[in-house]
Amino acid sequence: MPLPTRDQAWSLLCQWVQSDSLRKHMLAVEAVMRAYARKYGEDEELWGITGLLHDLDFERYPDMNDPIDGHPRSGLRLFRESGYPEALLHAVEGHAPYLGIPRTSRMDSALVAVDELSGLIMAVGYVRPSKDLGDVTVKSVRKKWKDRAFAAAISRAEIEEFTAELGEPLDEHIGFVLAALQAIAGDLGLDGRLASDQFRSGAASDEHGQKTGSGMSL
Repeated sequence: MPLPTRDQAWSLLCQWVQSDSLRKHMLAVEAVMRAYARKYGEDEELWGITGLLHDLDFERYPDMNDPIDGHPRSGLRLFRESGYPEALLHAVEGHAPYLGIPRTSRMDSALVAVDELSGLIMAVGYVRPSKDLGDVTVKSVRKKWKDRAFAAAISRAEIEEFTAELGEPLDEHIGFVLAALQAIAGDLGLDGRLASDQFRSGAASDEHGQKTGSGMSL
């Protein structure tokens, strides 16, 4: 088949991915890829669907050293069997450097430049008291960037390398990715509602404790 529709891609994602955090990561990458496609005058659907599906098999096959099924090999096999566009396959291959597939297109470079940075920015949002990406700035991302214990698994050096490959200044790239994620903050659970829910839950717990304590003292 040609490029799947967005609904078809989302349905496929939901079949393969149960983790809420991984689904949100894939939504985040999709949003930024769409934003960059618009900026560059590229095919937004192709770029967006590529971002949405790039980690399709990671939950089921996380062992990247498995030469048969390990991420992203199982996903790529499914995409080929489904007749997805070669550009999508190549970008997904290219976002896994250990496969040794050279990145040759702007979409290839955008995917790797966006992937880990999206995760870092979301992590910055989660640790803010407000749990709101609207409160995150390039400066606050840069502050956490310097803290190598924060989101330690995310390589800052690789993000810098991939951003340079894309041809974007690093701070502008961070700002662009941040803006794209802020636009879908509600879908990512980073629009402040999580902090509000936690506050209400804490307040209700305190009230219950006070009532219980009063009852016990009678």
